[in-house]
Amino acid sequence: MSKQLLVLALFIASFATLNAQQIKTPQPSPTQTIRQDFGIGNIELSYSRPGMKGRKIFGDLVPFNKVWRTGANQATTLTFSDSVKIGNTRLGPGKYGLLSIPDKDQWTLIISKQTDVTNPTAYHQDMDLVRVTAKTSQLKDNVETFTMQFANVKPMTTELQIMWETTQVSLPIVADYDRKVVADIDKALQDNRPYFQAALYYMESGRDLNQAVSWFDRALEQNPTAYWIYHQKANALAMLGKKDAARATAQRSMDLAREQKNDDYVKLNEKLIEKLK
Repeated sequence: MSKQLLVLALFIASFATLNAQQIKTPQPSPTQTIRQDFGIGNIELSYSRPGMKGRKIFGDLVPFNKVWRTGANQATTLTFSDSVKIGNTRLGPGKYGLLSIPDKDQWTLIISKQTDVTNPTAYHQDMDLVRVTAKTSQLKDNVETFTMQFANVKPMTTELQIMWETTQVSLPIVADYDRKVVADIDKALQDNRPYFQAALYYMESGRDLNQAVSWFDRALEQNPTAYWIYHQKANALAMLGKKDAARATAQRSMDLAREQKNDDYVKLNEKLIEKLK
């Protein structure tokens, strides 16, 4: 082989090797996955986060009255480990697509069977499971990077907040676990009798407070010096409007907490007794 041909062969081999190498660069719209414990399960959100980069966003980069993937690059998805309610619709466990139709004063938020919509032309309205409207609110400061987050997380409700530029909208999500928990309570009470947990759930979910007090009493039969049980029983009695009984029960809880050197519960009971005056 001549010298010229050898040089050419080496050049071609080097070029092929360079092309075969993968060059990793930062994503212009990085992906974020958020997993939020919620109810008795969790929600997972996956989406891409574009930046403003000096651009006008809503009504320009993101047109009004057109379907938007609610992010960039990949499709935006929500995965529920347990049933939830959005609007008046119950959604079973599973993975769903999140799409939106932004407008100046309100958005249409869509939960879809489609989990792969990256372009409006791929969207099919007949695959919608939920459509709800959400009013926009104006933020004081620009949100440079498109942001979604779970906020106001409570035992049975949360909000998915969507923020970019100076616009925010929220999607309320309600946990749909009450029937399952009540059934589990009924079964468990026949077996290991978790009276305290059952009473606490009934109280915090606004169910039968008298039943909750009864179960707190049964729990105290199992553990007579449990100051935390006395404290929760006092809360339930206060909710029932039985102030005298609530004060006496809170005092008992505080005395036991002092004996067992738990200052946190001493303070909790002091505050409760003050409220009951």
